[in-house]
Amino acid sequence: MALPKGKVSKARGRSRRANWKLQLPAIVECSQCHKMKLAHRVCKHCGYYDGKQVIQVDEEKNA
Repeated sequence: MALPKGKVSKARGRSRRANWKLQLPAIVECSQCHKMKLAHRVCKHCGYYDGKQVIQVDEEKNA
């Protein structure tokens, strides 16, 4: 037979809902071209990641 789960206090329920918020994306400076990029991703402007060129980027596209 099912039992009721029991009362959740106001403090417990409200503290659980208090952590539901937006966060800003982690934006860092590229070590190669010094433009802003998302952390842990390849730079769109120069194609470098962790000091190594990972993708080839067209120069006229970035101009």
